[in-house]
Amino acid sequence: MLTRLTQISRHLSRPSTNLPLTTPVLSSPPVSPLSRGLTPKMTSSTVPKSIHTAAALIIGDEVLGGKTVDTNSAFFAKYCFSLGIQLKRVEVIADDEDEIMEAVRRMSNNYDFVVTSGGIGPTQGLGLKLKLHDAAFERMKKLSKPHPMQPAFDWDTPSPALTAKLRMVEIPHDDALPIEQQAVFVADDLWVPIAVVNGNVHILPGVPRLFEKLLEHLKPFLLPRLVNPEGKGIYRYLFSTPLPESAVAPYLTDLAARTASRGIKVGSYPRWEKKRNTVTLVGTDKELMDSLIAEVEENVKGKKVLQEDEMDSLSDAEGSN
Repeated sequence: MLTRLTQISRHLSRPSTNLPLTTPVLSSPPVSPLSRGLTPKMTSSTVPKSIHTAAALIIGDEVLGGKTVDTNSAFFAKYCFSLGIQLKRVEVIADDEDEIMEAVRRMSNNYDFVVTSGGIGPTQGLGLKLKLHDAAFERMKKLSKPHPMQPAFDWDTPSPALTAKLRMVEIPHDDALPIEQQAVFVADDLWVPIAVVNGNVHILPGVPRLFEKLLEHLKPFLLPRLVNPEGKGIYRYLFSTPLPESAVAPYLTDLAARTASRGIKVGSYPRWEKKRNTVTLVGTDKELMDSLIAEVEENVKGKKVLQEDEMDSLSDAEGSN
């Protein structure tokens, strides 16, 4: 898996003729293990860019072939929602070099925060040269446990096993940028860095345990750049209604038009073979959403609930009378 992390990084390093590379921009997060590895010298040309939108690229023939279940995209969706970041796109693609190049550069150009999960098979380096990340190698030696199948392994003796490990800590390197802007250590107990390419593409391993842990520890870096600096996230209000979607559609269309400028999204979701349907309000303006509760309840003849099936038992009881 970790060799695949290096392999995908090779594909993100070739400049595109259509999408120019931009200098990685890093803000100064609160004091933490993360900030010690991320804080650059800020200049007028490296103003931190706010994070409004995100995208995820899930790479792997195993996922498309049904061998592996993709849980990383679901985790990332919840992660973005909790931080108030608008997740705009999730793509699952094969281990195909051309497709990866196209998808990553398109996402990097269109979205503020991009993550990749997984990698592809052996390929040649493209564009930026791969360089051994000395700090990652030192952390690997310190934190890695001896493999039972390699009892005689020696970190100081050249061997095929050592060569393989060294490849795991190679990252695409731009001589014009500080190494701290190109690889981020976010957890004290992990030697695995998050490689950062093109300023906003974060290369993560496909193993869910590592993917999730690295993202969780990345939060202190992201929080100062969020549109909502408190990181309160996005709110989702659910309303249970006995009315069919066609009956509430005119009101919801009007409500959506009235609240769109305030970032509120209005939705209606039929629940097949259930007696109650669901209406939703999603947005970051909690005060406005709170003020709409009574209005929505009245117009959909329903009630705000915590879970969409909360009133199903009541409907069943009413139907049996």
